[in-house]
Amino acid sequence: MAKYSVASLTSLTVIALCGCQILDRTPNRYPNSTISFESVIQADDTAIPLTAHLDQVDTQDDDTEVWSDIGPNEIWARNVISPTLLPVLPNQRKATGAAVLVIPGGGFQFVSLANEGYPIAQWLADNGIAAFVLKYRTMDTPTDEEKFSEYLSQMYERREEYNSIDRSEGLRFATSDARAAIELIKSRSDEWNIDVARIGVLGFSAGAMTTMNLLKSSNPTSDVQYAGYIYGPMDEIDVPKKATPLFVALAQDDELFSSGEFGLIESWIAADYPVEFHLYNGGGHGFGSKEKGLTSDLWIEQFFAWLKSQNIID
Repeated sequence: MAKYSVASLTSLTVIALCGCQILDRTPNRYPNSTISFESVIQADDTAIPLTAHLDQVDTQDDDTEVWSDIGPNEIWARNVISPTLLPVLPNQRKATGAAVLVIPGGGFQFVSLANEGYPIAQWLADNGIAAFVLKYRTMDTPTDEEKFSEYLSQMYERREEYNSIDRSEGLRFATSDARAAIELIKSRSDEWNIDVARIGVLGFSAGAMTTMNLLKSSNPTSDVQYAGYIYGPMDEIDVPKKATPLFVALAQDDELFSSGEFGLIESWIAADYPVEFHLYNGGGHGFGSKEKGLTSDLWIEQFFAWLKSQNIID
């Protein structure tokens, strides 16, 4: 069990990171999204360790995570070296048999458990989809919160600087952990009433990068049938031979990944695979489960409707 070092960052850091407004109200769309720090810790303590399911583990002596309590909608876990998977299961009467692995973002520096983790998973479970929140291994960051805040501000100051960051280590960790999570979900599909032919991935920002890397480095035991790609990079890619249907959501004013070019979408279309793309007028980067009174608030309902259109759920 990890030991938690708890600290609090200022709203200024969040705004610099997400480019989005911090709301003082509980979003109606996610009635359970105002999560206390204590409840997140409690939920995390019940998560399933993934270490035994990894092909390769980088051993470290100190199993200490640093958690940053920024408010009900911003709780971050960083310096994670022991990945976990938290099941959020639907009521059996509403269960559709579909399952989604939720991969929060955080630039591979932390895992955004509140904004892009638990509320999203709970919404999916409330609508009959078994959801699983992945807390993946992250890159090293300064343990001191003040130094960490300065580090983030510098890193996210400009899009060019952000896009030039070497994420290879973080991406490798997260992809390995996501693969292990999918294999675990499949191995316990009977217990969780899941149809293994209807397992997908939903990734946000760094989680979207992980999702795409998972699709590109496919493994028969961890293949997925569909993917949600929420405010990730839009660069042109070599589409994998066995690509899945793809749902993409991005805000036009995204500070990190909205450049006016949509190579990813064009690549998917050229490869003749299903892709649905929602480009919202506003929302910034990291809209996740934060309601702003914009059309980007509706992304999760549109994702759900897309799942119906793909016959993933009835």
